[in-house]
Amino acid sequence: MLRFARWKVASILLMTALAMLLIVPSMMSKESYLSLKASLPKWLPVEQIVLGLDLQGGAHIMLEVDQADVTRTQATNLRDDVRRILREEGVRSLAGGIGLPAGIGGQAGRTVQFRVTDPADRAKVLTKLRQQAQPGGISALGVASAPLFEISESADGTVRLTVTDQAVIDKTRRAVEQAIEVLRRRVDALGTTEPNIQRQGNDRVLVQVPGLQDTNRLKEILGTTAKLEFRLVADTGYNPADVDMLAQTDQPGTLPVEKQIMVQGEDLTDAQPGFDQRTSEPIVNFRFNIRGGQQFGQVTSANVGKPFAIVLDNKVISAPRILGPITGGSGQISGRFTVEQANNLAILLRAGALPAKLTIVEERTVGPGLGQDSIDAGKRAAYVAAALVVAYMLVTYGVFGVFADLALLIHIVMIFASIILLQATLTLPGIAGIIFTIGMAVDSNVLIYERIREESKMGRSIISALDAGFNRAFATIVDSNATMMVAAVILYFLGSGPVRGFAVSLGLGILTTIITAVTMTRMMISLWYRWARPTRLPI
Repeated sequence: MLRFARWKVASILLMTALAMLLIVPSMMSKESYLSLKASLPKWLPVEQIVLGLDLQGGAHIMLEVDQADVTRTQATNLRDDVRRILREEGVRSLAGGIGLPAGIGGQAGRTVQFRVTDPADRAKVLTKLRQQAQPGGISALGVASAPLFEISESADGTVRLTVTDQAVIDKTRRAVEQAIEVLRRRVDALGTTEPNIQRQGNDRVLVQVPGLQDTNRLKEILGTTAKLEFRLVADTGYNPADVDMLAQTDQPGTLPVEKQIMVQGEDLTDAQPGFDQRTSEPIVNFRFNIRGGQQFGQVTSANVGKPFAIVLDNKVISAPRILGPITGGSGQISGRFTVEQANNLAILLRAGALPAKLTIVEERTVGPGLGQDSIDAGKRAAYVAAALVVAYMLVTYGVFGVFADLALLIHIVMIFASIILLQATLTLPGIAGIIFTIGMAVDSNVLIYERIREESKMGRSIISALDAGFNRAFATIVDSNATMMVAAVILYFLGSGPVRGFAVSLGLGILTTIITAVTMTRMMISLWYRWARPTRLPI
């Protein structure tokens, strides 16, 4: 028990020093912190503790994707696809137009209806539609994906295509993913610190911007649709008056791009990552509506061999070379992408325009005064709790109480250092969790000390009592903390918002308790015994 290797002592001291260094930036002013961070290498974890909305104040907005709008968009795109197929197959026997009935069989707003009198023409169209109805994906369980729409045929040649519920759900899910990417870029442009933008359920997006009090400005930012454009890269010797010098996202420098917009991003209906069937390289497949497809086909046919810039918010995200005419309203982008790069590019392309209407269903503002009150209340509670615990340990256990209080201080430092390393957000419930772990930390010391006292009363020597106290109390400490860790894990995965903040701080506190209450306290008592050589235990 009293033999502590030098490397163990050095490791514990080094870990404590690193934890203290990690929390130093959080004690600095914003200006001093930014100056320090700029002067140090980027790989160093020089970060401040991120305060949550309840501590810093700010704006809280909940947005919901309009599923009715998603359904209408699906039906409209399906109608455009029908027109394209009829044109490609040269169908001349279309009776009447292609309609979107208000409601058929309870499927209001999601049905496309048309009538083809010639059975041969109708068979060709149905073959194409059945191919398009199957997304072609296989789920993780090996089951084919649900069809995008259902097909029914009447005796008079009327064909009805109905968007399935699963297709609407999948499109809504993708709409939320797209919205998150668009909203994140918009909020980041405000220059705020650590905005929280995340999915809530299947069709909602939560936006929390700490430190922002102007919710009207935030709502204006959130309501802005990302602008996506397809333009030609300017040739050498271009006229500066006809060219924009746009920054590139994938490499430094600018790229000369013609001011004329060849295809609008509003005409893009979908973009998904995939793999080239010939080379197996990651690519991005995209699809336009009828108008965009026609324009895209004309531009690519007339500019084979030229680079075609994809511009998002006046930044070039990709400039692939046109290898050949791209007709039919769809194509692919290749550029030696990794799987992750292809997926990110597909998200950016889809995020060019919000695919569905977003409505604000919840809005509130937390004032900085209320946030400061929460911080002050949390500080007072922490100070009072720490003072009472320190006083109790000193009165009850004397010099051993000093060791427990030092371990408690290091325990608190390590919790905050862990929060900084994980870049977790500190909330008011999180502070409550930290205060809760203060009592838990010294509780482990109480178990050890009481066990040492009992062993000493049984007539054991000092060394034997110390060794037995730590060894026999260790199993009890681990069992009690393991039980609390299970509770923290359950709270984290089943809870949300403030509950998860409490669970994070509780879990970190449990982990640091094992280190400080057992290892560090044992090391300090060992060093003390070697130095003082006591004849009786001061406990």
